[in-house]
Amino acid sequence: MKNYQKTGALVYSTEHGRMCPVCRMALGECRCHVRTAPAGDGLARVQREKRNGKVITLVKGLGLEEAALRALGKQLKAACGAGGTVKDFCIEIQGEHGAQVAQWLEKEGYKVKRSGQ
Repeated sequence: MKNYQKTGALVYSTEHGRMCPVCRMALGECRCHVRTAPAGDGLARVQREKRNGKVITLVKGLGLEEAALRALGKQLKAACGAGGTVKDFCIEIQGEHGAQVAQWLEKEGYKVKRSGQ
């Protein structure tokens, strides 16, 4: 059992969102758990997934830092005209936009591989 689970540390605040259980600061301000992007292999993997009966398009393996990934996610959502989010270094776009996302990423200079189709 992790240390913060024993102490009952605050992990979410309605005012600040997700909180670091160690330093009790908002995750965006936390410096004790700085997350780094997983090393990518140079391929942006675009895949389709179904969650709760709804289709989402996932983009993984870009190897970008979180701020750059959020900016790219915003551009992709605008290009598709859909909502979405960035979680755990993965861009999630609501709906089935695999072909459109792959085409947009290739135009921006990324190597794209469609996976899990």
